[in-house]
Amino acid sequence: MQGPSCPLDHLFDRDPWYESLLPDYRELSQDELPAGHDSGCEFTSVCINTATYLQWLLGQCLKNGVVVKRAVLSDIAEAKALSHTGQPASVIVNATGLGSLRLGGVRDTTMTPARGQTVLVRNECHPMFTTSGTEDGDTELLYAMQRAAGGGTIIGGTYDLGNWESNPDPNIAVRIMKRAVELFPQLAGGKGIEGLSIVRHGVGLRPYRRDGVRIEEEEMEDGTWIVHNYGHAGWGYQGSYGCAERVVELVRKIRKEKGENVDGEPKLFSWD
Repeated sequence: MQGPSCPLDHLFDRDPWYESLLPDYRELSQDELPAGHDSGCEFTSVCINTATYLQWLLGQCLKNGVVVKRAVLSDIAEAKALSHTGQPASVIVNATGLGSLRLGGVRDTTMTPARGQTVLVRNECHPMFTTSGTEDGDTELLYAMQRAAGGGTIIGGTYDLGNWESNPDPNIAVRIMKRAVELFPQLAGGKGIEGLSIVRHGVGLRPYRRDGVRIEEEEMEDGTWIVHNYGHAGWGYQGSYGCAERVVELVRKIRKEKGENVDGEPKLFSWD
């Protein structure tokens, strides 16, 4: 899956990095492959119901004393005055995603949207699936992911760099559903598109960064430090734990350089 709009997806590498990591990985035999596909594999993985997961994360933050505020910022320096302590913040974490393109003090011109259009249906999908490309152009994809706890099944999709359109395209929606039921007729009980119980059509703008994710520290002219964490494109949820751990490491590095004793503080995550 490589073209002007969709970067190479390492999910489809030969001998992929996750081959020895994920349970039950195996290559499909030729008689198991869907029509029109040259190779394939299956494995056990996870699928996040993001609507539920985000609320859980917010609850964890509140449980641990995080103070949540809403504000409109024109420049990242304005965040310095938003600390709940009443004192100017000494470290700011910039996790503004696509907003880093236009946020004053950042204005990262390597950022651009990677538009994704999906269809959420009530139908269940076992197993979940994705393919390396479609016959409908480089910007269109094929995948289906069932969310846990009655979250429905997400059918996709598109990966269209530089496209800011936030409204669903009905023609793309039909192609998305048509591709899904042709590859996996059981999704709609063999009834085609008419067998799909549609909840809604969706569009999201992934925060794509030409040079890859940015996780680094930067000192402002007044001595305030910024730790950047943005540009994750379509893998923000998958990489969130590792990226968060790196942010904590950078914040602790800054605090240590300021003379704070951080040696006894626990790691954010323990992989041992």
